[in-house]
Amino acid sequence: MDYLISQGYPHAAQKFATEANMRLTSDVNSITQRVEIRDAIHSGDIQTAIERINEMNPQLLDQDMSLHFDLLNLQLIRKIQDCGTGDPEPAIVFARERLAPIAPTKQEYLRKLERTMTLLFFVGTQLTSPLLELTQPGIRREVAKNVNEALLKGNGERAKATLHDLVGHRAWAYKQAQKDRKESLPDQLDIGLEAAKDGGNAGSQNGST
Repeated sequence: MDYLISQGYPHAAQKFATEANMRLTSDVNSITQRVEIRDAIHSGDIQTAIERINEMNPQLLDQDMSLHFDLLNLQLIRKIQDCGTGDPEPAIVFARERLAPIAPTKQEYLRKLERTMTLLFFVGTQLTSPLLELTQPGIRREVAKNVNEALLKGNGERAKATLHDLVGHRAWAYKQAQKDRKESLPDQLDIGLEAAKDGGNAGSQNGST
């Protein structure tokens, strides 16, 4: 159920809890709010996302400056895209007033801001990597994921589902085994479950009338 909660499936989580006779560990409304924030970021409506975040957790963006900067950076990217070949002044003003005061506090912020501002020189042209990455959905998905995890932590909930942890541990163990043995390993390990499954099915069929 933690997967459904963390990934934003309120109705499925509620149904699962009811059918499994379990208590829903998260408020359905808070799940819905996180989904709305995620969707706003994915669509590029960063201002709405920031407003929703502040409604849900007023202290979050003040306490997590990296997250706040990344959201503002996405907002700047959108403003640069919106200006097209027209007046870039709104984007420049936004960068000067909202990001420039923060950027010098951390080298990573400064690097990100300089990279984003470079987009102004290529408006209306065919972008190439790595600048192209700034305009792709991947960067918004990454920030949305970080926002979702921060909201969950701020609400005292698991930031990542157990299912994600299990997959991550499996991948790590697989890589370690390959490194130690210095040879390739099969993608799946035969532990006899298929045989047991077949035997169980056979027993069921033989016992049927």
